[in-house]
Amino acid sequence: MPPGPDPETRSWASADVRRFAAVTNLLVAARRFRIVGGDPRDASALDGLLTGLGARPAAEHEPIDQLWCLGSPEDSTPVIEREADRPRGATLIVIDAGRHLPAVDEDAFGPVVTARPGVLGVPMLSDDVFLVSTGRDPEDDPAADARLRWARRSMPVSRAVAAELRDGGLLRGTRIGVAMFLEPKTAVLSLLLRDAGAEVVVYAHADETDDAVAASLRAAGLTVHASSTASLPEQKALALAMLDTRPHILLDDGSHVIRLAHQERPDLLPTMLGAAEETTSGLRPLRVMASRGELGIPVVAVNDARTKTFFDNRYGTGQSTVFAMLDLVDGLPSGTHRAISGGAAVVAGFGHVGEGVALVLSALGFRVTVAETDPVRALQALFAGHTVAPLAEAVQDADLVVSATGVADTIDLRVLRSCADGAVVAVAGGVDHEVALDDARAAGAELRPVGPKAERLVFPDAEGGPIVLDRGGCINITAAEGNPIEIMDLSFAAQLGAVRMLLERGDELERAVVPIDPAVDDATARTALAAFGARPVPPGLPAEHPADREPDVRTRRFGDPA
Repeated sequence: MPPGPDPETRSWASADVRRFAAVTNLLVAARRFRIVGGDPRDASALDGLLTGLGARPAAEHEPIDQLWCLGSPEDSTPVIEREADRPRGATLIVIDAGRHLPAVDEDAFGPVVTARPGVLGVPMLSDDVFLVSTGRDPEDDPAADARLRWARRSMPVSRAVAAELRDGGLLRGTRIGVAMFLEPKTAVLSLLLRDAGAEVVVYAHADETDDAVAASLRAAGLTVHASSTASLPEQKALALAMLDTRPHILLDDGSHVIRLAHQERPDLLPTMLGAAEETTSGLRPLRVMASRGELGIPVVAVNDARTKTFFDNRYGTGQSTVFAMLDLVDGLPSGTHRAISGGAAVVAGFGHVGEGVALVLSALGFRVTVAETDPVRALQALFAGHTVAPLAEAVQDADLVVSATGVADTIDLRVLRSCADGAVVAVAGGVDHEVALDDARAAGAELRPVGPKAERLVFPDAEGGPIVLDRGGCINITAAEGNPIEIMDLSFAAQLGAVRMLLERGDELERAVVPIDPAVDDATARTALAAFGARPVPPGLPAEHPADREPDVRTRRFGDPA
């Protein structure tokens, strides 16, 4: 086996891919790429990282989604011009990843325009070709409108499902409450619902609100109950104000507003068609409520849709969480922490989120140990090539510790005391108090700021301690822009499918957590396959079973059954 890249080259490749993702909010996995020019060792390191993250090198005459330019403008310009000749709507992202000097001459293609902060359009070349420089800081976009336009163009699946709802007239007269992380992708979902005929009311928690996006939605005529500066009592008042508009359907992320409706506005429940819940951690309390007979509306388990869990939880949260962590770590003073590419990482939990986090960490060169209490999942982690160990033991030598359970107190007091000095601790998605900071403070520990959204936890009997990112918050949301656009396109298409279910059958559904219709998954996946440039197999029975005849299931192992 050839040797891997040296630490410096690996670090460069990691930083460039993370910068691309931060600037575009796009997915790495499933995309076809080509690398042009540059040192063969740099190209090999970048190829290995992109492939490890789930991208695919394009064949010689195959269309590409991403063109990574490493050499000189003389190398890249003719390739860019050739690849710009593509079908309308087929996006090409050209990434200037020159390690030492620019690899793309932005002036070679005529005037450029800002497509979103850090992304340039080249309209004289093509409306579908965009330039990204990994060596330049993106411009500010206080109005957020460009970010909304960028998200919308990369959400073809949600657009298609919303168009069906619009054409069918199902949403006319329906009021929908959207209670999710308020950022460009959620704004696009809200606008698609509005354009399909619904009246849309939006709420978001303070730490999940992009005020510029909220302003854009208000300018578009939507009612938005959200502010990034709202106190806890003010957040409750905003959420109740949204409920007081008496929505027929709630789309929730964490089930906080669904539960608030049961606690504070029970008179609303009989007037509702139901709700849809986006997360694993949000479904847990709802299932408890249903088992007690306390759930007053049907709740569609969008989180359990295959097109959500297999992609959002694994590829989306894996990429966005790990990238957000490492971006924060890169901003810390030298010597503050011990998290470096090629170091040791611990992942607590090996559900779909834990799988994705471990996959991305491995691709970035970390040695991954998984701590998992479910023996089957622990065995699965072992088969995936990871070490398996108890959490309190695994963190003793770890450089990076990631909780991916969605369970409170996963990183408990004992685990925090066991962490090495300078180890970085963060949460992938999850719930409040997944890191037991309240217990640590009760034991006399102090949180001392060391950088943006980073604090060292120091116990009374210690001089140093671990670095906790964003006080154990949902790091890909509070310190970044959430999951990649294409991933949320799949999840929101499932949400729209759940809306259709509630509109068509809400009165018939049991007051419980109900599974999403499998047809929603199938339709979402087929539309997504086409959007990713693949050719889906036509629906129907396998070829050996003609559609007009029942399958013959009799055994022929012992001769002709006739």
